[in-house]
Amino acid sequence: MQYSKGFFFQFVRLAGPFWYSENKSAIRLQTFALIALTIMQMVIAVEITEWSAALFNALEQHSMAGLFRQVALLVLIFAASMAVTVTHLNVKRSLQVGWRNWLTERVIGQWMDKSHHYLVTHIQTAHHDNPDGRIAEDIRIATEEAIALCHTLFYSFLVLVSFTTILWSLSGEVMLDLGLFRLNIHGYLVWIAIIYAVTASFLGWRIGKPLIHATDVKQTAEANFRFDLATAREHSLAIALIHSEADEQKRFFGLFRGIIEAFNRQTQAMSHIMLFTSGYSVLSMAFPVLVSAPRYIIGSISLGALMQSAQAFQQTTSALSWPVDNMSGVAQWRASVERVLSLAKALDDLEIELTRMDPHRIVVEKNDTSVLSFEDLCIARLDNVVCVSALNAEIKAGDRVLVSGNAYTGSKLFKAITGLWPWGSGRIELPDNELVFFMPPRPYLPSGTLRSAICYPAGHEAVSQSALEQAMLMTGLSELISQLDQIDFWDKALPREQQQRLGMVRLLLQRPKWVLIQESFDSLSPEGEIEMYRLICQELPDSALLTVSNQPIAEAFHPRKIIV
Repeated sequence: MQYSKGFFFQFVRLAGPFWYSENKSAIRLQTFALIALTIMQMVIAVEITEWSAALFNALEQHSMAGLFRQVALLVLIFAASMAVTVTHLNVKRSLQVGWRNWLTERVIGQWMDKSHHYLVTHIQTAHHDNPDGRIAEDIRIATEEAIALCHTLFYSFLVLVSFTTILWSLSGEVMLDLGLFRLNIHGYLVWIAIIYAVTASFLGWRIGKPLIHATDVKQTAEANFRFDLATAREHSLAIALIHSEADEQKRFFGLFRGIIEAFNRQTQAMSHIMLFTSGYSVLSMAFPVLVSAPRYIIGSISLGALMQSAQAFQQTTSALSWPVDNMSGVAQWRASVERVLSLAKALDDLEIELTRMDPHRIVVEKNDTSVLSFEDLCIARLDNVVCVSALNAEIKAGDRVLVSGNAYTGSKLFKAITGLWPWGSGRIELPDNELVFFMPPRPYLPSGTLRSAICYPAGHEAVSQSALEQAMLMTGLSELISQLDQIDFWDKALPREQQQRLGMVRLLLQRPKWVLIQESFDSLSPEGEIEMYRLICQELPDSALLTVSNQPIAEAFHPRKIIV
């Protein structure tokens, strides 16, 4: 996907295929239904003005029969309005959530495909920070607000066409005496409505502009305050150990004072808006009647025509005010779309970089033998500085190899083996159909039950209770057996030592043929680390072990060594 055209075309190219997706028939039917229901909403609005004219004419004529007739029509309009409004809401929300679901699946699918979620962090071609927020919140705004804005814009257009026609016909012709000459004005109410709406919109935009900035400042202050509170919670132990609570309180109070200052500035800006809107709302009720009243007074129009003119005037000015009324909504929608486009572009750029022919890329291939081999392997950093040069080695099943030297370089070697670091040159061959198990310094423990976290990414149904309990006993986690079905955020609830032992439990349950250990026991005591290595040798005697560590303890369990 290319993003060389304008902003709108970029968004259509990314999200537009929704209407050509697998469920395109249902999606298009919903779209046409939404258009038809919007037209029906406009028709009902026109009918209400016609009904209002007929009602006031009946009142002016003191016609009881006419009054009862209008009451009966009101019941029909009332029922039709409720049916159309509820149906429109359901169709619109169904289309919104369907579009959001489709685009979310598309972006997540690309983001999580082939470890792109990790690799994209090394691409600098576009801003793509906080991909979780872009997927969860910005896609929601981009899709929901797009449909909402299109609906209101289409409805305003229909209202403008319909009620401008009504207003023009009701205005008739007035003669403006300018002294030297007389000017006949056709549809004078239409011209007054345009001038009135443009003036009010311009004033509203000028008065409301400071509120946008004040709101942005307040939201930023609120976000900073929440972030620092969350950071303090995550580092509560470190704060308690150095007794820095007083300093943290002072910092929190300072951040909160910034919120109060931003709140006061927002209140001042809102006061100016309220002064304008309160006066504007009062004027909007009286102004249409006042500008139409002269023709009623001289007997040119009936009371019903006067009220219909006032309502048509209000509808016309409301439609003309759409750009200003939706200015903040359009700005928010565009900002969210740009964030989604930026993430999509970064993922596309990553895909292009990984697929293009480049000699400075590490080739990872599968072989039919139980051998892990490195052929002229060079690993480079993103700034093209070489970390590993011309590495040639073979590791067979059951070998124990220690990778010592620079731990940072060792981690790059492991990432290259797992396909997460393509920058460099040379070849890595892996055994086909044999599980390669990577143990990072901290295992990933998703929230949920402890049982599911241990068995991740496989389902807990694949592991028997007895096997799970035995593995936990062997790794010294007997105290956690009673918590297997407890739900928690385990990466926060458990200390690092227990988390590393749970990583060992996961290893014993999966029993892979190839094990990559990257400082996975550095939080354990020396005795605990020795215990884990002995357990691996005892329970997985035929598995190859490749370990990144500079600890002397590790050397005793690894006959071979690679220095990087």
